[in-house]
Amino acid sequence: MKRIFLLLVTNLAVLAVLSIVAHVIGLDRWLAVRGSSLGALLVFAAVFGFGGAFVSLLISKWMAKRAMGVRVIEQPQTPAERWLVSLVARLAHDAGVGMPEVGVFDSPQPNAFATGYSRNAALVAVSTGLFSTMNEQEIEAVLGHELTHVANGDMVTLTLIQGIVNTFVIFLSRIIGNLVDRTLFRSEDGRGPAYFLSVIVSQIVLGILANMIVMAFSRWREFRADRGGAHLAGTPNMIAALEALKRVHEPLPSQQFASFGIAGGPVTGGLRRLFMSHPPLDERIAALRALPAA
Repeated sequence: MKRIFLLLVTNLAVLAVLSIVAHVIGLDRWLAVRGSSLGALLVFAAVFGFGGAFVSLLISKWMAKRAMGVRVIEQPQTPAERWLVSLVARLAHDAGVGMPEVGVFDSPQPNAFATGYSRNAALVAVSTGLFSTMNEQEIEAVLGHELTHVANGDMVTLTLIQGIVNTFVIFLSRIIGNLVDRTLFRSEDGRGPAYFLSVIVSQIVLGILANMIVMAFSRWREFRADRGGAHLAGTPNMIAALEALKRVHEPLPSQQFASFGIAGGPVTGGLRRLFMSHPPLDERIAALRALPAA
């Protein structure tokens, strides 16, 4: 609940900052003279910017279960299921979080992900391929990585960042649209055809730039989760798990949840690197090897 409260406070803080900046540069007066309301635009941007991200967070477990075909282990039926649930319980205790739901999804590739709106009400799911590809120590490291995401509240923090950039994108795209329509096309109310075209184009461009910011945070949190996995399961096991991923590396079946898994998509260069949710595995392994010996 504290992180949900933080999300709401951040929303209000963003509105306050935008209001102050708009007043300092005279944007509020510029809009008022042209018959527009800064307050209404701010509320609109915040509701749709943070609202969409917030709703996605609240239904993240429900979406993950259906999109990934996750089968939640209610009562372990096999030795493997009992071992998995017991392992997650121990790691959750060590990480200081509540026992998450534990699930399995069908995929020949080794992967796992964690999601949920609260560190004490999360879902941790592993692929069937994880059991056939990794040994118990490596699986422990993977789950340590995912539970570190839960302990750090990465799902909520990512939602905060996504909500902030969404708000700025919606707000700025409409300011740009109004400015273009009035300046270039001399529209009296700033709501002519050029306004809507400019809003669409600027929202696409700003959205691409905003996604780069979100992905930069996502890559940074992967390094932090790797360190958490190393702390919970041992650095050699965390390195071994990442090396196993290198041997059979594929993204999650649903790209919607790729940023929540331990492995992202294939490594790319140039500008595409800016849109990667995960750092290259070689960089993550090198970062672990550079950690001081315990």
